[in-house]
Amino acid sequence: MRLRKGVCMMSKITIISGSPSEQTRLNGVFDEVVRHLEGVNINPEIIHVRNLPAQDLIQAKFDSEDIIRANKKVEDSNIIVILTPVYKASFTGVLKTYLDLLPQNGLEGKTILPIAVGGSFGHLLMIDYALKPVLTALGATHILKGAFILDSQIKKFENNQYEIDEEAKTRLETSLNFLKGSLSSEKNVTSSIV
Repeated sequence: MRLRKGVCMMSKITIISGSPSEQTRLNGVFDEVVRHLEGVNINPEIIHVRNLPAQDLIQAKFDSEDIIRANKKVEDSNIIVILTPVYKASFTGVLKTYLDLLPQNGLEGKTILPIAVGGSFGHLLMIDYALKPVLTALGATHILKGAFILDSQIKKFENNQYEIDEEAKTRLETSLNFLKGSLSSEKNVTSSIV
């Protein structure tokens, strides 16, 4: 198959949510990311790690159908958004167990946007010192700056609804605009595939 000059390949995006809890302020950030992507006509694939079978994660069942399906979403995507709350100055254990089940170099050639939610700005460096080394070990070389949002900047309402305060929303949108820049540069690439 040959793509003619000027034909663009559509970017595929997968969002990996690493929260072990269904009731989490991270959902407010997740919803904002999805809205932003839908605003540029992208319907991302979603992996809520907490919904993968716990036994498969803990026992590192690489042959699990659910793990294989999740890994296929990552493999087929060229942009990965990783969301995690901060627990004990690091990303969540459930996220780590899933990342351990990605193939070696499973993030090679992909653009990664890390986003974290934590209790204080003292945890801000978690992205650089805890998460990025793991992503790099998986072959990621294009890791965007990302965003860190305080728990207190996300208001929780009834029915699992959330609102991010304006300052945090602006920082999140700045990170997402970097992602949009990656999308634009990919759309401008002309190539041929034989």
